Amino acid sequence: MTAAGERATYADYLAFEEASEQKHEYVDGVIYAITGGISDHALRTDPGRTPAHARLAMSVGRLLGNALADKPCAVFSADARVRVVATGRSTYPDVSVVCTRVEPAPDDPLAITNPILLVEVLSPTTEASDRGDKWHHYQRIPSLQEYVLVGQEPQQVEVYRREGEVWTYRSYDENAQIELASLGVTLDLPALYRDPLAG
Repeated sequence: MTAAGERATYADYLAFEEASEQKHEYVDGVIYAITGGISDHALRTDPGRTPAHARLAMSVGRLLGNALADKPCAVFSADARVRVVATGRSTYPDVSVVCTRVEPAPDDPLAITNPILLVEVLSPTTEASDRGDKWHHYQRIPSLQEYVLVGQEPQQVEVYRREGEVWTYRSYDENAQIELASLGVTLDLPALYRDPLAG
């Protein structure tokens, strides 16, 4: 029987994922458990995965959903699996946006292959992957136009934008309006970080 941490075919991964009560990534032919949103190919415990992390991810999704209300685009939570067909990786970004229609993977009808925008909320044990290995995989998605990194501390949003064959970079902080050219929308950075429970 297939187990997390073992090499497996993608069909084995899908069967394992369907029978499991938790989510798993598929990276380089190996299944990795995701515990509380953390892939164990990083670390199992992550002090950065806090209620603040969950609130930020939902805040991004809410602001994007509101901004895209009149456009043919859908915003997906971290429950949506994204498949990088070119590299075989399957993972669960914090937020994904697809416009016009969802294109499922040929070998995985439940996986999205055509996000136009992906968002990762940074945390101490995932930041290196979000900026490195995972980002290298994401760049192989032909439809992807923008990759957004949302920091917890400091309050900073970074946007990588595809311009032809080149990825450009822009950082936003303080009272900035975050421009997401791929969607034709802007997000208010103070609104993103606003905590209604803060005293």
